[in-house]
Amino acid sequence: MNAPARRTAPRRLESYVCGEWTPGQKEGQQLLDAATGAPVAWIDSTGLDFAAVLDHGRKLAGPALRAMSFHERAGMLKALGLALMEQKEEFYAESFRTGATRSDGWVDIEGGIGTMLTFASKGRRELPNTRVLTDGDVELLSRDDSFSAQHILTPLHGVAVHINAYNFPVWGMLEKIAPTLLAGVPCVVKPASQTAYLTELVVRRIVETGILPEGALQLICGSVGDLLDHVTGQDAVTFTGSAWTGRKLKAHPAVITNSTRFTMEADSLNAAILGPDAVPGTPEFDLFVKEVAREMTVKAGQKCTAIRRVIAPRASVQALVEALRDRLGKTALGLPDAEGTRMGPLASLDQRDEVRDRIRELQAVAEIVAGDPDDVRLSSGDGAAGAFLNPVLLYADQPFAAGAVHEVEAFGPVSTVLPYDDLDEAITLAHLGKGSLVSSVFTDDKAVAEQVVLGVAPFHGRVLIGNRASAKTSTGHGSPLAGLVHGGPGRAGGGEEMGGIRGVKHYMQRTAVQGAPRLLSAVTGRWIEGADAQQGIHPFRKSLAELRIGDQLVTAAREVTLEDVEHFAHFTGDTFYAHMDSEAAKANPFFEDRVAHGYLIASFAAGLFVDPAPGPVLANYGVDNLRFLTPVYFGDTLQVRLTCKEINPRANAEHGEVRWDSRVTNQHGAVVAQYDVLTMVAKTWPPAP
Repeated sequence: MNAPARRTAPRRLESYVCGEWTPGQKEGQQLLDAATGAPVAWIDSTGLDFAAVLDHGRKLAGPALRAMSFHERAGMLKALGLALMEQKEEFYAESFRTGATRSDGWVDIEGGIGTMLTFASKGRRELPNTRVLTDGDVELLSRDDSFSAQHILTPLHGVAVHINAYNFPVWGMLEKIAPTLLAGVPCVVKPASQTAYLTELVVRRIVETGILPEGALQLICGSVGDLLDHVTGQDAVTFTGSAWTGRKLKAHPAVITNSTRFTMEADSLNAAILGPDAVPGTPEFDLFVKEVAREMTVKAGQKCTAIRRVIAPRASVQALVEALRDRLGKTALGLPDAEGTRMGPLASLDQRDEVRDRIRELQAVAEIVAGDPDDVRLSSGDGAAGAFLNPVLLYADQPFAAGAVHEVEAFGPVSTVLPYDDLDEAITLAHLGKGSLVSSVFTDDKAVAEQVVLGVAPFHGRVLIGNRASAKTSTGHGSPLAGLVHGGPGRAGGGEEMGGIRGVKHYMQRTAVQGAPRLLSAVTGRWIEGADAQQGIHPFRKSLAELRIGDQLVTAAREVTLEDVEHFAHFTGDTFYAHMDSEAAKANPFFEDRVAHGYLIASFAAGLFVDPAPGPVLANYGVDNLRFLTPVYFGDTLQVRLTCKEINPRANAEHGEVRWDSRVTNQHGAVVAQYDVLTMVAKTWPPAP
């Protein structure tokens, strides 16, 4: 069936720098459609002032982003993600030119936008509505609470330079800029030239929304020139691509001299391990075959997370090869926008030539058992004009002698099967990759899962366990997720991206701040022990408009009696011996006699500090860090000191979250319980009609 008509007029790509769309001064490099060979665009960045590009981000966008709270930045990302999702069909149409099928484009386009939306959600749910992030607990440096310390995280006062690969021109950009912008740091994006026309289109649509502050996102189409000469210790550089290029950039004099943060994602000979229990006929064997074939053909194998080494029990190798040969042989190779196509071309003819060269290197130690790299069989398209390549499966019977398999990455639809005789061999073979982004093990045996995961984890950034129970919900071997770290040690570059809020912190500076608690509290916007506190109106009678950090209530005292404990025990069913049996309690090394229930203490505390009438406190939604520190005996009295610790208004709601420090003491002043109470509080009270 014929493919839909394609746009034929090539265009000249422009860079978006210093607030303007700017073409290069030369015609530059011609970019071709991966499937048809037709010209798509020209790309060039000659004449750009790269020092000015960095200064524009630092001086204009940096202050604007840092003036926003985490929640405001998260809202900005959400609005941007939703706006891009509305224009996805335009992106899909352009994506076909990169060689991506519709399903390939889904990973790149909607996967990238989904990643941005995930960071937006995490920013609102997991970060405070402040401009500074506390890291860890307060460190008490004096006995009288006059000198303490708190680690804080603040945005870098520089620019994050993101140098990206050609295989994911949308996701590769959005997965990096989302945590960067959430941190409050502007970005300069340099896409790989081959597919930069898709990145440029997306950036044009981003700029048109007007959602981002000017300078928060700049784009360089073409060479970065002397850009890295101008980076400082407040900037960050991320790179995705070949290890050779990554090492060259990492060794740049300015990067070294200024200790510029540098994150690299490079070559990765990812392994998938078939467990010894996953014999032919088991669900795990079938899932393994499906996963290997999928990872070889999605994006034509041009994925940093694709399976390059297939490690399987020697007894199952023949059946595995036959199953993979059969499945790969059914892969329809053709124009990415043609109906029925399951795999499109590589990104360029040069890339196809390179993959063929790498296959020849692998053939020195392995034999081809499926697919012919030189005899292209198409369901549509022209094999001479497009960068098409059949899926190729190799087999190395002596895996420990097959050095090239553990050194050479054919960045295309190419994998090599390696047999093992025991699990220790399988783990060692995985190690020979010298560090990878991801490994997987397919097994339904708990002992196998434990041995393999703990064995390969130090060499991998992520490990997937595949089995029948997770088959329907698993995201698969090759799918990086916003909430999980994406990166790996050694050959893979030694970096981390995404990982939820971990990725945000990469663009922030951790600082230990020491001082008097009242001053630390002013810096962090969070009350700590020893900081100023004020008493008066019951704080539960105050809306967010009236409530202040340090507002405090000290309650009356309440005696705990034997009758209270026994009633609570029988009412709740908690008749644990330490509450009911004096002799047994005395035999316990922690108690002198029968003690009150910890949850009775928390319940009595609530009864002491709660103001029961309707008011701005709308709901209690939990407690954090609850600890019972001193036993409470019959006759002891309890008193609560409740202090407003942190206030987080919600941007799009009529309420916010308030964290209260709750300290319960006995008649001797000893702390018997300590915890944070979490409540929802109205922004105004009474509420507007």
